[in-house]
Amino acid sequence: MTTHADNTLDPRAFRRALGNFATGVTIVTAALSDGTKVGVTANSFNSVSLDPPLVLWSIDKRSGSYPVFEQATHFAINVLAADQVNLSNQFARPQDDKFAGVNIETGAGGAPLFIDCSARFQCEKYQLVDGGDHWIMIGKVVAFDDCGRAPLVYHQGSYSMVLPYPREQKKEECGTTPSTFQGRLRNNIFYLLTQALRSYQADYQPKQLSTGLRANEARMLMVLENDAELERSRLLVEAAMPDREIEEAEENLCRKGLVSHTQSGYRLTDAGTTQAEMLWDIAARQQEQVLSEFSEEEIKTLRKVLKGIIALR
Repeated sequence: MTTHADNTLDPRAFRRALGNFATGVTIVTAALSDGTKVGVTANSFNSVSLDPPLVLWSIDKRSGSYPVFEQATHFAINVLAADQVNLSNQFARPQDDKFAGVNIETGAGGAPLFIDCSARFQCEKYQLVDGGDHWIMIGKVVAFDDCGRAPLVYHQGSYSMVLPYPREQKKEECGTTPSTFQGRLRNNIFYLLTQALRSYQADYQPKQLSTGLRANEARMLMVLENDAELERSRLLVEAAMPDREIEEAEENLCRKGLVSHTQSGYRLTDAGTTQAEMLWDIAARQQEQVLSEFSEEEIKTLRKVLKGIIALR
């Protein structure tokens, strides 16, 4: 471990050390009455107070966007979801129109709000604090949205995804033995299948959701892998989801550019294929982990039984 005293502070080493603190990724936006809009990617967002509800972020004093933030009455914090890396990059780079091709809604004070974020906070400008080479902007939250999507994470200069910390299996407590299937449940196929599915999903679903996709979106992408082009009626069967879930997934995935709709049906775009491969990689690793203690013959038999049950539909 290398210790850096104040008089030998190396800016690059200091930045690397700060990078050990993993953060979320936000795009902070604001607008003026003449229609001018700005947005900057920032990971300096943090909460300040619950009463009143205050949050903060900081902006480089040299930023070309600062004059708009200085004049605007409000700003919005868009907390990005795990599948919004491209959006983060788009607003991190200088360009003439960062909002080109981006679907937005209008928030308090005209501040742009992005769709499919993890969370959104609409803020009234509350206080401006001098913070060295940055201005610290404190805002009073006047409205917010909690979308419940896995957030995009930034750590040591790279994007990451968040996963729940694995919990240890509960051990025997107070001298009691773990519960076992009793009576008729022990041989009830439906009960065993249900319990097996719950056990499998407990570890697998958080990993799938860490991609930033909703469960219905992930399932549709996986069904459409390998350039499959399916009509809506086939999607209903293969995805095994209610019609309203299919409709919502179609709308979201088409808007994100992951799925396209042709005369023959729905198919993956190049970006959708990449996302589907990521999902299948997660699924393959989970399957390998769960089935590692079973023999090839046992796994083969399991697949045969499950396929046989499915064929009874």
